[in-house]
Amino acid sequence: MLFMWLMATTAQANDGVYYMTGNQLVPIQETDISVAKEVLTISLCDDGYALVDVQYEFMNKGRAKTVEMGFEASPPYNSDDAEIHKDGKHPYIYDFTVTLNGELLNYRNAIVNSDYDKDCDFKPIDLKKYDLSKSESHTLYDAKADDYVPFAYAYYFTAHFKEGINYVHHTYRYDMAYGVGRTFEVSYKLSPAMRWANHQIDDFTLRIKADGTAKHFIIADSIFSSAPFKVTEGKGKIRKNNFNESTTYTEVALRNGTLEWHKLNFKPVDELEISSADIYTSFSEEAYPFGYFYDRSQTYVPSWSDKPVNKRILRNLPYAHRGYVFKDAKLKAYFNKLWWYMPDPQWKASTDDFTPSEHKHLKGE
Repeated sequence: MLFMWLMATTAQANDGVYYMTGNQLVPIQETDISVAKEVLTISLCDDGYALVDVQYEFMNKGRAKTVEMGFEASPPYNSDDAEIHKDGKHPYIYDFTVTLNGELLNYRNAIVNSDYDKDCDFKPIDLKKYDLSKSESHTLYDAKADDYVPFAYAYYFTAHFKEGINYVHHTYRYDMAYGVGRTFEVSYKLSPAMRWANHQIDDFTLRIKADGTAKHFIIADSIFSSAPFKVTEGKGKIRKNNFNESTTYTEVALRNGTLEWHKLNFKPVDELEISSADIYTSFSEEAYPFGYFYDRSQTYVPSWSDKPVNKRILRNLPYAHRGYVFKDAKLKAYFNKLWWYMPDPQWKASTDDFTPSEHKHLKGE
């Protein structure tokens, strides 16, 4: 049996709202199947969603077999949708698909016991044993034990693995997390790949995309220090930064492009964390100068301490974000000091793709 473990939590406390953490397809029990190749693509969008596209090549060294695949998603926490969905379908999973060797797999759902410190057993819960009137959006109330039990939503697939190479394509869409000090955050669990027969990903590629937009973000280097990040499409900048004394980050400014990281015999022992760069600049010497972090997201509102807002700078931020080459000496000098600013002489000034929040900036709001 295989399963994908996807944690989708949300919290409305001061520290932020959490929607989802992606995960690898992993085996619950030993199999002859190994991960020969994986291409993980995460697209950061302006509408608050991230798109995940995962292309796997699995090597089945044994005979053809029927395999139960699954997807586990932890429930939202303190979300607007506090109802427990008895049909087992997660309220915050969108456009979820899995294909195996070109065949779209149908799925069934259930609510299952969940303990993220252990492998999921994927046994459906009998909801009759719990008092749903006292249960919460992320736990079930066990009246007999007078205790709250964590649960998860599960998606099951029946798949036929042939001998040799099998191709699995997985896609979904979800709300990016956000909170104090960060405009967006994307987490993806890589370490469960170690549970496969080869205890590694033989050929792993990570791609982070900013299609039709620009994103400024950081990635913890804990598992990525053995190979360099490269901008393979579009325009981008990369530098190293220390968020604190113990952690080094790769800082990236990416516009209409793709960031890529590649590694053979990849043994992930930690997880992927992508955070908007304001989580770095909020605690550095670059904290409050207007414009040190900027994002096109529809819900993003620039805010910096108690310093007065320079409305002329505000009006020109969307143009700078697209690479406009300023002729005005003061604007040119200001934006040249911003690390994420990447001049593009080929860009013709246009407001056609400005987001609603950017149109507000044009009015000085």
